[in-house]
Formats: sequence, C-alpha cells, structure tokens
Amino acid sequence: MTLHLADFEGAWQLDRVLDDRLAGRRGHLRGTARFVADGTGLTYTEEGTLAFPGQPPLTARQSYLWRADGAALAVHFQDKTAFHHIDLTKKNPTARHDCAPDTYLVTYDFTAWPNWSATWTVTGPRKDYVSTSRYSR
Repeated sequence: MTLHLADFEGAWQLDRVLDDRLAGRRGHLRGTARFVADGTGLTYTEEGTLAFPGQPPLTARQSYLWRADGAALAVHFQDKTAFHHIDLTKKNPTARHDCAPDTYLVTYDFTAWPNWSATWTVTGPRKDYVSTSRYSR
C-alpha cells in the first residue's frame, strides 16, 4: 500500500515520549494532531500537554506545511523553508535535517497504518534526545 498526502488529512491522537539523554529525564506529550487542507497541501498542527517528572505541565504547540512532491511528501516549516522529505514508497522511510550544529534524523513507521509513528534522534553539542510520536485515529 502506498500512502498519499490525502491519507493523513483529519484529526489524530498524538502520544509522544521525549527521552532527553543529556538531562537524564523522560517526558510525555499527549494531545491532538490535525492535518487540514490549505489549498496547496496540508497544514499540520499539533497541540498537547507536555509533562516532565517534578515540573508543572506545559501546553505545547507546533505546525508544519506538508506538500505532495511526486511519491514523497515535502515537509516545510511555517515560514516555508524546507525541513525534510518523506518517501511514501517505503514503509520505514528515513530523513535527515541539519540545523548546525545539530543533526536531526527521523524514521517513520507506516507498517501498522493507520497507526504510525515518527522517531527523531537529535544530537549536537547541547542536544541528545530521542522523540517518538505515535499517531492513531
């Protein structure tokens, strides 16, 4: 099964685990991710509650632009600068984003569609964490 941009449209439950290896702590974010048609593709917006042990919970929000790009998806930041590509011909596509001095590596897992996940491994002089986001309808 090959996925397409339209397959992501709608609301998703979002459950994220943040393993901050540098700080030695683990946080959880629970919330909602929405993919809404915007005339050019989809706007991805997430909102949830982020909690780390011993700290008050925070409201977290972020959004990206998802665009069809052949058999891939081009993901952009809100200011339309490129972030990464997702190869939808693969069940476990990977991508890389360099934001010097940090490196962001992602692996998507679409093998249990419509449940899917994105695992980011982020490293740099002041960063060392793994963020796994699980999405379900």
